[in-house]
Amino acid sequence: MDVLDRIKEQVESNPIIIYMKGTPQFPQCGFSSRAAAALQDCGVKFAYVNILADPEVFENLPRFADWPTFPQIYIDGELIGGCDITLEMHESGDLQKMVEEAGKKWPAEEDA
Repeated sequence: MDVLDRIKEQVESNPIIIYMKGTPQFPQCGFSSRAAAALQDCGVKFAYVNILADPEVFENLPRFADWPTFPQIYIDGELIGGCDITLEMHESGDLQKMVEEAGKKWPAEEDA
């Protein structure tokens, strides 16, 4: 599968996804850390891709949405933006509303 197709599939199959340096538990840059923390603060499940562990995604994600920097946050298949936009939306309450609505689209988790 072509890397751009793989990115498209990730964005379309996850209602909320962040492409970041590191993981939400162990971020590898301040911008990724703050953006992931804003998503975590909303209390809604989200997916992530550690771009440092996937060089193909790291090199090609900027072409996917014509956005040159990381992190990149997608909600309902659309690029929301990076760290600054995410933090502004979190502060205004808009991020909470968006992720709560998108979070309803996660498949129901089966009982173990």
